[in-house]
Amino acid sequence: MLSFLKRFFYGWQDAGTALTDTESTIIFSIRLPRIIFAAIVGAALSMAGVVFQALLRNPLADPYILGISGGSAVGAIVGIMAGISIIPFAVPAAAFLGAILTIIVVFGIAETGHTLPSNILLLAGVVVNAFFSAVIMFLISISSSMELHSIMFWLMGDLSLASGGESLLSSLFLLLAFVIIYAYARCLNLVVTGEEVALQLGEDVERTKRILLVVASLITAAAVSLGGIIGFVGLMVPHMVRMMFGSDHRLLIPAATLLGATFLVFADTVARTIMAPSELPVGVITAICGAPYFIYLLRKRGHLS
Repeated sequence: MLSFLKRFFYGWQDAGTALTDTESTIIFSIRLPRIIFAAIVGAALSMAGVVFQALLRNPLADPYILGISGGSAVGAIVGIMAGISIIPFAVPAAAFLGAILTIIVVFGIAETGHTLPSNILLLAGVVVNAFFSAVIMFLISISSSMELHSIMFWLMGDLSLASGGESLLSSLFLLLAFVIIYAYARCLNLVVTGEEVALQLGEDVERTKRILLVVASLITAAAVSLGGIIGFVGLMVPHMVRMMFGSDHRLLIPAATLLGATFLVFADTVARTIMAPSELPVGVITAICGAPYFIYLLRKRGHLS
């Protein structure tokens, strides 16, 4: 992908505006992979937020509501403290493993017979996340000062280590997830109106819930393991899209995916430049943008739908 963009860019360059080797390295080896990576993470979190809000029928649901962020954070922190950050993809792999274990635990707690009741699933996610929060505080308290900087940046969202390999791998994962989720767009429309209505219209609600919850959890796990915990994207973007385009998931899913990608690229650009040459964690910018906007929505509408 990057080689194609290089050829395309250089093909349109004038002789008088040719880039130096340093400029070329900065653009194609640092800036462009980071922009692509931010877009993929933002799209994944927004898409997962749409799914969780629909299936749990909770307007405050976000991709981290089942405790995935906590499990992923514990995995990443343990990896950083173990010194495996010098190995490529080691910390993201540890974070992804922690997220997968969290999904298994939460689903195991919530499963009643062959069903996954939404209220029990939410409570299980809250309890597991609270437990992992305590574990995170303990690990931070015993970490060294050098480890602490890496841990805090990861916890607040950090896209500075983006690479072409991570972007390619995560883009393939995101594309597969999008195809699966979009295939259930009509069913999501029915589930939002009520599970009884969906059952009467012939939809296998439990099967749909399991598939979509697993897929949304996995793309959340992938996004968190690669970019850290970036708040408000999966919570705010779906509501913004609903205000603009309505609640039809056939339009809501692709629109939220695109807006989430755009928003996180914008937030990462601000985080990278607002205090240059220093850099803020992107999660700080998304929180600064997201919290006031969400308060505005609550005050304007009185509730979120």
